Amino acid sequence: MIIEIDQNSGFCFGVVEAIRKAEETLKQQNVLYCLGDIVHNDSEVNRLTKEGLITIDHELFFTMKDATVLLRAHGEPPSTYEYARQNNIRLIDATCPVVLKLQKRIKVGYESDKNKKTQFVIFGKKGHAEVNGLVGQTKGEAIVLEDAKEIGKLDFKRPIELYSQTTKDLEGFHQLANELKNNALYVPLKIHDTVCRQVANRIPAIRKFSARFDLILFVSGQKSSNGKMLFDICLSVNNNSKFITSIEDIDLQWIKNVHSIGICGATSTPKKLLEEVAETVRQLTT
Repeated sequence: MIIEIDQNSGFCFGVVEAIRKAEETLKQQNVLYCLGDIVHNDSEVNRLTKEGLITIDHELFFTMKDATVLLRAHGEPPSTYEYARQNNIRLIDATCPVVLKLQKRIKVGYESDKNKKTQFVIFGKKGHAEVNGLVGQTKGEAIVLEDAKEIGKLDFKRPIELYSQTTKDLEGFHQLANELKNNALYVPLKIHDTVCRQVANRIPAIRKFSARFDLILFVSGQKSSNGKMLFDICLSVNNNSKFITSIEDIDLQWIKNVHSIGICGATSTPKKLLEEVAETVRQLTT
């Protein structure tokens, strides 16, 4: 039996840094609040919860005073920073540098648009934490499109600037960009490819990886949009791909009569969990 872990899977840089900052802060104090799940993986959230990390939502945050709050890698809109400033909330800002750079680009573009005629378009998932932070840079005016089919929401008599959520797939971004090029024939159109290459490069890598095995075990949290996207890639290449969140999800029937198993996961999946899955499969097959 061949059992192999995809070396390209596991936490991305932004998630690694957010967890590092959380752990560092918790060494100095017993309690740290985190605005939203620090990572979309229950096992890692539970581990940090035992260390003193308390996950809160935005509704609770906007009632707090005199506290320390971690901002996760996804980033936050300006309103979050302003509320913290006014209410003596110390922020541990773990916004991914790639996301932070994108926020600044959108803000500069929006503030440079003196006549406010330009439509700022974000290719992303509506309601996603990163997207909310990006929209906030335009005072809530940016238009979020989830795919090329939604371009009817735009006014093709006005200038358009296109950006992307950093974790969206590159192929989908190019499809939307091409649709805009075909429709925005008489107005200025600026296309900014802001897809994170660390994430984008995982798509061709995981496609090759998935094709090599009889069975793929894809490990991810249910809330991870990146995980759902990457699993769909696995499934398109290898129809014997299974989505699991932990070792408890492994079905013994899956691993009968297979000779090779590939184990991979999302940018929010800890390497330790991938290793646990591999070890569990080894025990089940011996």
